Amino acid sequence: MEIGVISDTHGFLAPSALQVLSGVQLIVHAGDIGNEAVLGQLETVAPVIAIHGNTDSGTELARTYPASRWIEREGVLIYLTHIGGKPNHLVQSLPKTADGRQPQVYIFGHSHRPLCEVHNSVLFLNPGTAGAPRGAGLSVARLTVHDGTAQAVIIPLTDSPRAIR
Repeated sequence: MEIGVISDTHGFLAPSALQVLSGVQLIVHAGDIGNEAVLGQLETVAPVIAIHGNTDSGTELARTYPASRWIEREGVLIYLTHIGGKPNHLVQSLPKTADGRQPQVYIFGHSHRPLCEVHNSVLFLNPGTAGAPRGAGLSVARLTVHDGTAQAVIIPLTDSPRAIR
């Protein structure tokens, strides 16, 4: 299964993000959505699972979408949150499900800087930003999950983001 991973759109979206994510079966948005219309645009590609980020706090987005969530696809347990950190620190205090399992994939955003690293068999994935660059450019990620394994790739975007209303 191919999963598109996006974050930190802040109400903007690079049009090429929709092209790069074409063909995925699911899109996850790791927060700082900006407005519901961004999710509507993404849903033209695939179903979307989203969480809210810190800049969504106090808005309808924060009331509609949780701050974190667990999903499981193709035997891969994925944790989705907005604010992450450095994988070598995160791996020391991973969240656990009610039955004590830890994630195989830890997706986060917030920093606007793409990251794809494995630490202690956990894939840490930050897709960067597809809408509000802060020096690192625009990017999304594609996560492939199959038969209990996961791998990801960061995909740079070359166009400018547009406000989504």
